Amino acid sequence: MARKKSGKRYSEDLKACGENSPLPLSEAIEKVISFKKTKFDQSIEICLHLGIDAKQADQLVRGSISLPHGIGQTKRVVAFCTPENVEAAKEAGAVEAGGEDLVKKVEEGWMEFDVAIASPDMMRVVSRLGRSLGPRGLMPSPKSGTVTPKIAEAVKEYAAGKVEFRNDDGGNVQAVVGKHSFEVGKLLDNAEAFIQTIERMKPASVKGLYVKNISLSGTMTPGVTVAL
Repeated sequence: MARKKSGKRYSEDLKACGENSPLPLSEAIEKVISFKKTKFDQSIEICLHLGIDAKQADQLVRGSISLPHGIGQTKRVVAFCTPENVEAAKEAGAVEAGGEDLVKKVEEGWMEFDVAIASPDMMRVVSRLGRSLGPRGLMPSPKSGTVTPKIAEAVKEYAAGKVEFRNDDGGNVQAVVGKHSFEVGKLLDNAEAFIQTIERMKPASVKGLYVKNISLSGTMTPGVTVAL
């Protein structure tokens, strides 16, 4: 999980890590939340380094999950749907919903949302947004659960913080599993649920060790290695 971290707080936290020997998951969580607090409630992230070949289409690991205790934040969701589903989508929490009108709005530059949901019958129209949504990771996809006939249900889940994940070019899959303020038990439940989900998604063509490394970190903390 590459990010810029510097300053006295980070240096002291890094020193506190010592040799950073792998710890059981619960102890790794305790270590991360023991680091010095910041003025904001840091997100706690998990990263799994997988033994996959990211260049092979049949070894991609991608999906979504509603964690047991949520992630402590909401998301702005839009829904590309037919007229009869617009009201239900908005009642479920969509910041905007519509068909051709919403596609046009996005084409004109409006991007004030974090997740885009679409019904299957709208993908022909939504496909026009591939160049603008694709690079941002916002293009609806059946694999991530953002293309579904159950528009209102999907909007509600994603607005509440449903987690999407996708491996990067280095074979890493990462996700937020909660906030620094969460109880250890809740972070443990969420992290275990995410790990188990990734383990169940092991591509059939992957040979050898699948999960090579797991680490946890806060937004402004060093990473802590989890014992496999």
